[in-house]
Amino acid sequence: MKKEELFVIPFEDVGIKDISLVGGKNAALGEMYSSLTPKGVNVPGGFAVTAAAYRYFFKKTGLDKEIKEILKGLDTHNIRDLQERGKRVRRTVIKTKFPKEIEEPILAAYKEMEKKYGKGVDTAVRSSATAEDLPGASFAGQQETFLNVSGYPYILEATKRCIASLFTDRAISYRFDKGFSNTEIALSVGIQKMVRSDLASSGVAFTIDTESGFDKVIVINGIYGLGEFIVQGKVIPDEFIVFKPSLEGGYQGTIAKTLGQKNIKLVYSMLGGTKQVNVPEKEREQYSLQENEVKTLATWCLEIEKHFSAHHKHFQPMDIEWAKDGKTGELFIVQARPETVRSIEDKNVYREYRMKGNGDVLVRGISVGSKVGVGAVRVIRDVRGIHDFKKGEVLVTEITDPDWEPIMKIASAIVTDKGGRTSHAAIVSRELGIPCIVGSNNATKKLKTGTLVTVDCASGEVGKVYEGEVEFSIEEHELNKIPETKTKIMVNIGSPDEAFHLHNLPVQGVGLGRLEFIIASYIRIHPNALIEYKELKRKAHHSKDTKERVSLRHIVNAIDAHTIGYEDKAQFYVDELAEGIAKIAAAFWPHEVIIRFSDFKTNEYRKLIGGELYEPEEENPMLGWRGASRYYDPKFEEAFGLECRAMKIVRDEMGLKNVVPMIPFCRTPEEGMKVLEIMAKHGLEKKKDKAFKTYVMCEIPSNILRADEFLKIFDGMSIGSNDLTQLTLGLDRDSNIVSKIANEKDESVKKLIAEIIKKCKRKKKYIGICGQAPSDYQDFAQFLVDEGIESMSLNPDTVVKTIMSIAEKEK
Repeated sequence: MKKEELFVIPFEDVGIKDISLVGGKNAALGEMYSSLTPKGVNVPGGFAVTAAAYRYFFKKTGLDKEIKEILKGLDTHNIRDLQERGKRVRRTVIKTKFPKEIEEPILAAYKEMEKKYGKGVDTAVRSSATAEDLPGASFAGQQETFLNVSGYPYILEATKRCIASLFTDRAISYRFDKGFSNTEIALSVGIQKMVRSDLASSGVAFTIDTESGFDKVIVINGIYGLGEFIVQGKVIPDEFIVFKPSLEGGYQGTIAKTLGQKNIKLVYSMLGGTKQVNVPEKEREQYSLQENEVKTLATWCLEIEKHFSAHHKHFQPMDIEWAKDGKTGELFIVQARPETVRSIEDKNVYREYRMKGNGDVLVRGISVGSKVGVGAVRVIRDVRGIHDFKKGEVLVTEITDPDWEPIMKIASAIVTDKGGRTSHAAIVSRELGIPCIVGSNNATKKLKTGTLVTVDCASGEVGKVYEGEVEFSIEEHELNKIPETKTKIMVNIGSPDEAFHLHNLPVQGVGLGRLEFIIASYIRIHPNALIEYKELKRKAHHSKDTKERVSLRHIVNAIDAHTIGYEDKAQFYVDELAEGIAKIAAAFWPHEVIIRFSDFKTNEYRKLIGGELYEPEEENPMLGWRGASRYYDPKFEEAFGLECRAMKIVRDEMGLKNVVPMIPFCRTPEEGMKVLEIMAKHGLEKKKDKAFKTYVMCEIPSNILRADEFLKIFDGMSIGSNDLTQLTLGLDRDSNIVSKIANEKDESVKKLIAEIIKKCKRKKKYIGICGQAPSDYQDFAQFLVDEGIESMSLNPDTVVKTIMSIAEKEK
């Protein structure tokens, strides 16, 4: 019998060319089982009930004609009619008996599985539509999955229910909108050995960042228990980001990880099937995967991506599902399909959504995508209420699943209480190109139906819902039309979350990455409070001063809340810094990424948790204890050591050698030497790493007056035009009274800049600028080009227009 005529085929006999016979899911499983298990990628065995069996079933029993008649004249926008007809179709399929020509080979294949895995082997029964998982036609989550199915009668029943799920309301609607016929598409069903992830963990992995389209990372999400809850968005998962070039270079590769809530999980039920249980508090505070497991999974994901890219003859990012067996401790890949949103975008168009106004923030959550949406709120707590939803409204609900799809596609934005970046709402909104905020916790309580809101997903990782219509703009740039310039153009980065979204800017690296943003927005705790945590905790319990005791308890409680999962609180500081630096460095790899050590002033450090315990009050903090003077001071040296440790981890453990540290506000070469000595104690020196470089900010007139001495010990300089202007003109740029005098274009400032450019070029040392001036003034940028500056680092929103201006002058 020809393969096309078989009703059942084991995975080992299925390949990617068999999509028309076994559907995308099963074809991919078979392809991996036969081609990648020899390379060490674990894939559970099983078999496919083919599309030929589906067609035979429908034709032999007359189901094809009956269903066509039921769906005749359907209008998918008439939700009630859609629901009624879908229900009739499903009921008809389920009550129709399989012909023995189909039943018998299913029984034989299941018996073969029993020989391999044991009597009554537990299986996952999944649908695999023949148009599913194709680039441009994602049917993710459209058909059903049945877990922990064992025993022949139950395998048959689950297979039939999978077939019936080809006609769920959302699947019928989805096909109509994608232009697929409801009668021409066939369904295959996969019966696969279950992985006992109910006793361990499971999740999804993308070989591309689904938020930004950055394709040099693998994003792995993990939860406890079976994987259905991560797709349904019921649990906010752990997230691990692995940098592909580092992984391929032999490094660990994990550049960031985020602890998810993981408060519930799906496990086996004693009666068969599954049930929901709570996760113990202690387990929630631990990651669902160990570091070595993250590396193993990422390596497999890379193998899968390479294999399918070779097959498709073009780069093909993948959407992968994984599971860990709690009995054996083994990891498995249980599904893989092409990623069908970011991978097919036009990479030549760089589109920027930018908030121009602001307003009262009603709700915050995890932003999905990088767009902005405006509309009236419609709070719907149950899918039965979707009939009330109108096109252009902002859908606000607790959580979505595929049943919500008919109205999600007409929403201007989506906001949910629950879910993470791989939840159903997140996946569908990306595909539809709709801004979405997930995991808000309280949107259904805070937002009221009818309220006009602006949903901002364009301003970083935290999405915000503003009251009213807030002004924003959209700019489009065709990257292939942006000319090259002789002057190297770099970009200034504040938030690490911006970095992936800005990765395709036409720049050659980062001229200024600020640690202050990471400290203020992610860490929020003074480093000394973390270093002295145990002593603070002791005093919080034993101090005889009631006021001090209460104050310290408040600080200790805040530290505990921010550092869940960390016994060593100082390590939290190191890890957060390292992850932030690594995200920026990865986004612009292999170009140089200059990261400035912390440049907070005392008044800014005081605002951090515990800051008042360690920071003096200065009359003019702008000119006080900041930059290099802090790093070698005994009161801060250990805290600076944490920054050095983070920098070393990024370079030596994560493999991001493109990172160059920079010292700010270094008043004298003698100060510079002291800082370099401390850096050397932590392994940051040329003796241990020949490629290692250190730059210094040029922002004080002494940096220029003593340039020859500075350039003996540093590898280059980056001009900070803001502080240089302040200190040249003798004013406090924080003062409203004299701020109008501040002007980087003042001749005295320009003379100093021209001089330092010449001195650095004469010494053949790096000279760039990362200050605000060239971003604000096109004529100042031209002045720098005329003086021969090596690089200009600009704010992201001025990169394109400045390049165009410079290129025009260079003609």
